[in-house]
Amino acid sequence: MKVHTNEFVSEILDKFAKAGFEIYIVGGAVRDILTGRPVDDWDFTTNATPEEILRILPQGFYDNIFGTVGIAHPSSQSPYEITTFRREFGYSDKRRPDRVEWGKTLEEDLSRRDFTINAMALTKTDTEFDLVDPFNGQKDLESKIVRAVGEADERFSEDALRMMRAIRIAAELGFTIEKGTSSAVKKNASLINKIAKERVKEELFKILSSAYPESGMVILRNAGLMVEILPELEKTFGVEQKSPGRHHIYDVGTHSLMALKNCKSQDPIVRFATLIHDIGKPKTYKKLESGVITFYNHEVVSTKIAQNIAERLRLSNKEAEKLITLVRHHQFTVDERQTDSAIRRFIRNVGKENINDMLDLRVADRLGGGARETSWRLEEFKKRLVEVQKEPFAVKDLKIDGNDVMKELELKPGPKVGEMLNTLFEEVVEKKLENEKKALLSRLKEFKTS
Repeated sequence: MKVHTNEFVSEILDKFAKAGFEIYIVGGAVRDILTGRPVDDWDFTTNATPEEILRILPQGFYDNIFGTVGIAHPSSQSPYEITTFRREFGYSDKRRPDRVEWGKTLEEDLSRRDFTINAMALTKTDTEFDLVDPFNGQKDLESKIVRAVGEADERFSEDALRMMRAIRIAAELGFTIEKGTSSAVKKNASLINKIAKERVKEELFKILSSAYPESGMVILRNAGLMVEILPELEKTFGVEQKSPGRHHIYDVGTHSLMALKNCKSQDPIVRFATLIHDIGKPKTYKKLESGVITFYNHEVVSTKIAQNIAERLRLSNKEAEKLITLVRHHQFTVDERQTDSAIRRFIRNVGKENINDMLDLRVADRLGGGARETSWRLEEFKKRLVEVQKEPFAVKDLKIDGNDVMKELELKPGPKVGEMLNTLFEEVVEKKLENEKKALLSRLKEFKTS
């Protein structure tokens, strides 16, 4: 078959061939080539040892026990990886092999890989490439199926993170997971707790960033992994919301999935906040005699749960702060009678940098509850946000500073300078004065003569 590679890939293949070694393109690159997708990461496997690889490519770097040599390339964010054929033994931590030996054949190397669609290789023959496919990965690729190589139980007991990777690949490509593989995930779901939380979070965020995040979360739940990773979210399913005078048509969990489906943001933190924004509703559920269901202060409870999840999944401080802010303030009021002060308070609470994300969450929340995408009140609210942001939010936003005050009023540094700035700020907020340097200096002159 014809395969278009860049010049650097061709150079790598040619150098190994001239040195008398086997070398193959493997992994996601093969999958992407066969489906016509652009290739971002190029991975290779070879019968050359790491030391021999470095003799062929002296610019490479090798600092691991797994036989992988990295090669930096300017056009790629991550290095190309060339790995020696290998066999693996023992997985006591359910993540990494206890012992690695160099393998002798390509088939031996491919047999240790996770899924059939990732266990294919391409070898160059003159100007074309031949596909090596011992586990019928091409057939599964055409059928849009994620299937474990060999015994699924063995693959997942070797590396429990593969269970989430199966779901992530399905969510990215719109594939389904083969029945036996899915059953093995359910059987081994508890093993995910042996994996470092940082790695779990990484795969979770990749699912959230995929083309079909809500499908990924459905698979995650059906496979028994949601209850292990996000038990608080699992508890939201079956919690009814439909009641007189309420717009909701789904239970809390289903609503959360529908909101995620409709979230336009590509940011995984925003998508995660959308998924868990109502996670406190089970604890605040009340059904009145009238039949009306309420969840008073659920956003406060949801915030506390979001904090716990952020700590458990080892989110960075920046990620956690944004997640918690979006969850805490998602229940904001949209009312044409709100004062500018109320709008400013909302902006301070959310942060200017998070306003669009907050609006994306609100729209997803509406659509996930069966409402229309927007309303005239929401559109007016957006206009008010734009207008109010043109106004100063603090003394530091004034178009003059303390030096201007001291110069104009012939003052020395001291409390009086701050008092004058605060007075000007209050007049600007009350719209008695324009926040323009000329107008502010003119007002200072009035103070001087009074």
